[in-house]
Amino acid sequence: MEQSGWTPLPHSDEDLERSRSVPDTPQTRAATYRLAWNDEEFMTRRELRPVRLQLELLKPEMILAERGIQSTVILFGGARIPEPGGEAWAAKDERQKRNLEKNSIYYEEARKFARLCSQHSALSYYREFVVVTGGGPGVMEAGNRGADDVGAPSIGLNIVLPHEQAPNAYVTPELCFNFHYFAIRKMHFVMRAKAVAVFPGGFGTMDEFFETLTLIQTGRMERVPVILFGKAFWQRAIDLDFLAEQGTITPGDQDIIDFVDTADEAWEIIGKFYEL
Repeated sequence: MEQSGWTPLPHSDEDLERSRSVPDTPQTRAATYRLAWNDEEFMTRRELRPVRLQLELLKPEMILAERGIQSTVILFGGARIPEPGGEAWAAKDERQKRNLEKNSIYYEEARKFARLCSQHSALSYYREFVVVTGGGPGVMEAGNRGADDVGAPSIGLNIVLPHEQAPNAYVTPELCFNFHYFAIRKMHFVMRAKAVAVFPGGFGTMDEFFETLTLIQTGRMERVPVILFGKAFWQRAIDLDFLAEQGTITPGDQDIIDFVDTADEAWEIIGKFYEL
């Protein structure tokens, strides 16, 4: 509408071009002369944090809406898990190497699960059940790769980190986002989520999992399937029955979660939940 609609006032992109064509003088080279929203030094000042938070919420929201994406399936999981036969690059000792290589089965299951989601997504012209990951390596790569296997688009919500985080090659480029704020990134994960699949991972995976769990448990988010891949892994990593025994959660809160070992089991749970 903005491109085709008439207005007597110049658009911001037009004024941006005009501001670049002025004569080169000490005045026009001064930082104060730059248009405020095109001034990186100004936009990264601490006082502008509220504006940056709003922009990080708005940019992906507008692009996903323009694309027509109405719902997603989240794949959370460890960045360090290699594909079967791949190098356990994050291992610090032989035990970690063996365990990471053993857990590579979840890379393959994540890839299969993303394929199943994406094949169903095709029925809605990729508006529903679109795969979204953190955009990085490991399980995230497997999720985007599974969608790519069947020619489907997928979303990557990357974040600037000192290590482990760069977009994997399978994220749809025009749906590859980058964040500064963890909080806004996590909002975008859940804002369209119809299902949450959680694979073995570390602190980041635990954080994303428990935040989603808390939203559902407190009624701040509608009940959606929350599926943990790897019964053996999660039964050692967390003990929700113990929390219920201690009274720190309500007995029955554990039922928010389903445990599976395979992609087929997970998709069956989603299919029954939504009567697909």
